[in-house]
Amino acid sequence: MAAGKYAGPLTSPGPLALTAGLLAGALGTYLAAPLTGQRASSPAAPMTFTDVTQAAGVTFTHVSGAFGKKYLPETMGAGVAVLDVDGDGRQDLFFVNSRTWPGRAGGPTLPALYRNAGNGTFTDITRGSGLDLEMYGMGAAAGDYDNDGHVDLFVTGVGGNRLFRNTGTGRFVDLTDKARLTNRSFSASAAWFDYDRDGHLDLFVTNYVQWTLETDKPCALDGKNRSYCTPETYKGESPWLFRNLGNGTFEDVTKKAGLYDPDSKGLGVALVDYDNDGWTDLFVANDTQPNRLYRNSGKGTFTDEAVGAGVAFSEAGTPRAGMGVDAADFDGTGREGLLVGNFSNEMLALYRNEGEGLFVDQAPTSSIGRDSLLTLTFACFFLDADNDGRLDIFAANGHVADDISKVQPRITHAQPAHLFRGLGPGRYQNVAAASPALSQRVVARGAAHLDFDNDGDQDLVVTTNNGPARVLRNDSRGGRALRLSLVGRRANRSAIGARVRVSWGGAAHLSTVRTGSSYLSQSELPLTFGLAQASKVEQVEIRWPGGQVERLGPQAAGQTLVVTEGAGITRRVPFGK
Repeated sequence: MAAGKYAGPLTSPGPLALTAGLLAGALGTYLAAPLTGQRASSPAAPMTFTDVTQAAGVTFTHVSGAFGKKYLPETMGAGVAVLDVDGDGRQDLFFVNSRTWPGRAGGPTLPALYRNAGNGTFTDITRGSGLDLEMYGMGAAAGDYDNDGHVDLFVTGVGGNRLFRNTGTGRFVDLTDKARLTNRSFSASAAWFDYDRDGHLDLFVTNYVQWTLETDKPCALDGKNRSYCTPETYKGESPWLFRNLGNGTFEDVTKKAGLYDPDSKGLGVALVDYDNDGWTDLFVANDTQPNRLYRNSGKGTFTDEAVGAGVAFSEAGTPRAGMGVDAADFDGTGREGLLVGNFSNEMLALYRNEGEGLFVDQAPTSSIGRDSLLTLTFACFFLDADNDGRLDIFAANGHVADDISKVQPRITHAQPAHLFRGLGPGRYQNVAAASPALSQRVVARGAAHLDFDNDGDQDLVVTTNNGPARVLRNDSRGGRALRLSLVGRRANRSAIGARVRVSWGGAAHLSTVRTGSSYLSQSELPLTFGLAQASKVEQVEIRWPGGQVERLGPQAAGQTLVVTEGAGITRRVPFGK
């Protein structure tokens, strides 16, 4: 949750009182420093998002269960997952919910599954879906783990996770115990991926800290009044890697794979092939612990390379409070870099992949560092919001302490989002203020991007802690686009890990089908390539998990291509239909 660095045990004044003077001085120096590496943007159409939550029929509200005891999980949830539940090509929404605590009054608090009606609206189909199960949920990840053509759902939570198999009949079945995924931990983000390239989706789960109601400890922000504890108050817990055995069950291979890490306090995970060797690696954002960059050896094991790669710590050499994370080739080098959401006074991290296993954080020398310094970022990801062919950055913000302004007057509980428009290599401009839907202050947590209205641009869905979800339609006057929806055959059916390279305008643009990323959330699996004003692409190259390569000739903009491994284009869906 990145509660870090604002509270301490009830019997002590907490770390804030010990560091406030130094922090204030450093913050003032930073804010007064000249901005480098950033030029004024060239004239461009504004990026505009419209809050269409009510018109879209989405009425979900997250329930944290907070009632004054300041239990640790209350500030952390919850996430949202984008998935095509019924295989109709339209992206549906699943909102994770938490619940009231035992012994407290209140009715059932259920998650919500919304089916995309195809006309700009969603229908709540939760009741009777099999997902109408009350739990203290945190996040979700979607993928077809049994390769039957129906996307399944894994939901993380406090005190236990759940695996729901999609039967293809409009219902999900809880197969947690049968699949051997039963647990009692405090899990956060999760990601489906095929780490051993056997055609079956495996599962990686981040765990946060060893917290239960029985072990809860009282903490304070000001040394007197109860507040939420920092993660340092509790011991960490190792993430898990479950290998899919292909028979509906999973094997815990965490230790065998070299991923056992009891000091971890993981909140976010991104799939990234940072060394371009065809094997999916893992980046884990840890809260007040060093981040991890797990290199996949291709032999069933992983090695943490974060320290040597320069992504474990801040520039000052200290761990940050990492939460959301994403990976993408954001600078057109053909190498995937990393984006990490951090605590207030820590700024976002934007790690450029220099090759040879080395990353450099570009945030401190761009507007990203300056504009994100005082905000607390949970969900964050790359997207091309205006389809100009350059990746932009979205960050959903909100503090964990509702009384933070009492001790840090410049920081608020509810915060506006960031939308950093990509202007070219290393240059960004925060354009969120131009869009009222983005500049509205909320206590944001999860977020995902999707094209819910099939117009070729990326819309947003954002969850708020103990508050209503928001659906933000992209009304930017952007460029043209081409979308690809991939179906694996030899590879896993969801094609997770497939890398697509689209060539147009003398340049190649790379994107990867991935789960995970963001915070507790998952964006849509289809890939959108912004083409600016180009009417077509010259070539599409798909490298499927396992190494098979398919190439498609010139393709017109304005459509979604459904590409099936080994069979080429099996369907074309024009935008607007």
